[in-house]
Amino acid sequence: MGPGGTGPAEPGHGQAGGVRTALSGLTTRGRSFLAAGIAAAVCAFVLGHSDLLRVGLLLAVLPLICATVLYRTRYRVAASRLLAPARVPAGGEARVHLRMDNVSRLPTGLLMLQDRVPYVLGPRPRFVLDRMEPGGHREVSYRVRSDLRGRYPLGPLQLRLTDPFGMCELTRSFATQDMLTVIPRVTPLPPVRFTGEAKGYGEGRQRSPALAGEDDVIPRGYRYGDDLRRVHWRSTARYGELMVRREEQPRRSRCTVLLDTRGGAYEGAGPDSAFEWAVSAAASVLSHMLERGFSVRLLTDGGSTVPGEGDGFGGAGQETAETAGLLLDTLAVIDYSDGPGLSRAYDVLRAGNEGLLIAFLGDLDEEQATTVAQMSRRSGGAVAFVLDPDVWTREATDVPRAGDRHEERLRLLREAGWTALSVPRGASVEELWRRADRERSGLASLSGKARG
Repeated sequence: MGPGGTGPAEPGHGQAGGVRTALSGLTTRGRSFLAAGIAAAVCAFVLGHSDLLRVGLLLAVLPLICATVLYRTRYRVAASRLLAPARVPAGGEARVHLRMDNVSRLPTGLLMLQDRVPYVLGPRPRFVLDRMEPGGHREVSYRVRSDLRGRYPLGPLQLRLTDPFGMCELTRSFATQDMLTVIPRVTPLPPVRFTGEAKGYGEGRQRSPALAGEDDVIPRGYRYGDDLRRVHWRSTARYGELMVRREEQPRRSRCTVLLDTRGGAYEGAGPDSAFEWAVSAAASVLSHMLERGFSVRLLTDGGSTVPGEGDGFGGAGQETAETAGLLLDTLAVIDYSDGPGLSRAYDVLRAGNEGLLIAFLGDLDEEQATTVAQMSRRSGGAVAFVLDPDVWTREATDVPRAGDRHEERLRLLREAGWTALSVPRGASVEELWRRADRERSGLASLSGKARG
């Protein structure tokens, strides 16, 4: 991250506002001295003791002088904050490095530094900085950790100034904040090949010819390094410049990950809830498919897609890292939706053949299960991981009727061509991934024998 902000420790605007600010910074000791001085002065006036009056004035004036001197003290300091790293998985730690530079020609006094962080990241870090010489600097660091995904602001940085007697304490703040992104946990998955994936160039691409015949040639201009054997002379004569035939174009296989975010489809909350398992599993699958060379997209029950440009797929070539970052940042802040069903997601999927479809679903009623069953018609392969909320929130023996209904939904999806798996509480994403591959391979084998 860049600098967190630069500015002097200056008082507020206005004389009246400055007096109020200075007096509001009095500590308990300062207020006690002021009250004792006023009381002594009143007693001296009533009793007629001049010596007591002097003591009272000394006690009352000392905190006022400290507050005035501290308020009028101007420290020009520059602050910077560095996050390492700025994106961490849930449960991981990030280190925050703070640097303070004295950019004035005067030395500073004792400074107390405090950085504001959300409570989920831990307690607010506080540091005491020794006197800084002109042009000097001090560096400190602290760690933050969160089991909950999300985006958390760090800052603004605050300086607390105090006088040598501890009578007054004032706070100066910088305006700049930095953002820490806590992404879902990503589990490495083993390489498998589901039936329905495209075969061809690499792990996730197939080659499609760019022309069907001599009359369908789509030439392009010659580029340095092109093979001269690909020169298309008819087009060269027509356009008056050297033209070459297009080569076969690699076409990447596609994978759509459907994430059910309906609030009514899940029960429970916290890092071990069913919804958090689904989000983490979706992040794992998206990262795995990108590594295998697929063009991927994230689809929610509301019909929105990420990356969302063009046909919604991303991850080609040099854009793979950018697409992965965008998907993980989206999953870091994704939350429950108010949608009642999955019809909008079905409308997106039925527009065309979207390759491999992998769905993470919550509780399904009969209508929603029918909608999901129809999604497999336009896909090259469909795998569903269905979470039973009753199993995740209660003992399985307490809900036998709900368990029967869950099995009926799975049977409906399997009859429609899905490889549907039930997700028990605390299931391993890696083990379910292997199991889905075995079941998908078994279905393909049975289908081949039936055709034979």
